[in-house]
Amino acid sequence: MKKFGFVLLVILLAGFYATPVVAQIKGDDIVGVWLNEDKDAHTKIENRDGKYYGNIIWLKNPNEDDTGLPKLDDENPDEDLQKRPVMGLELLTGFEFDGDDEWEDGDIYDPKSGKTYSCYMEFTDDTKNKLKVRGFIGISLLGRTTYWTRVE
Repeated sequence: MKKFGFVLLVILLAGFYATPVVAQIKGDDIVGVWLNEDKDAHTKIENRDGKYYGNIIWLKNPNEDDTGLPKLDDENPDEDLQKRPVMGLELLTGFEFDGDDEWEDGDIYDPKSGKTYSCYMEFTDDTKNKLKVRGFIGISLLGRTTYWTRVE
């Protein structure tokens, strides 16, 4: 009987160590402040009524070099929006958590080009401190990926 108990214990321990540990991802895990890949902006992502949005809260160079005035969204194709400051600008709009590991069905605005792209985001590892941000046109194969790092 002792031998059976020992064999059962070995089998249980082997099963425990063979089972991969996967961190459970929740929608609000993305909430926080993120440093972009160029290291020139922080974006604060928050949950607003079940959807996720992100606004610029810090810029390395918030003002124009020649005038000292705040940088404006001057690349925006809408002339009325070209007068708004880049600081505080909403970059990420309307993302939904898919219940598994991805935030999707949102848009990302690039103030450097004035263009808006479809976008999805996902963590690159279990630490939840690196975020893959993929902007695209049409299908995700036609796009660009950037990686953001959590600030807080």
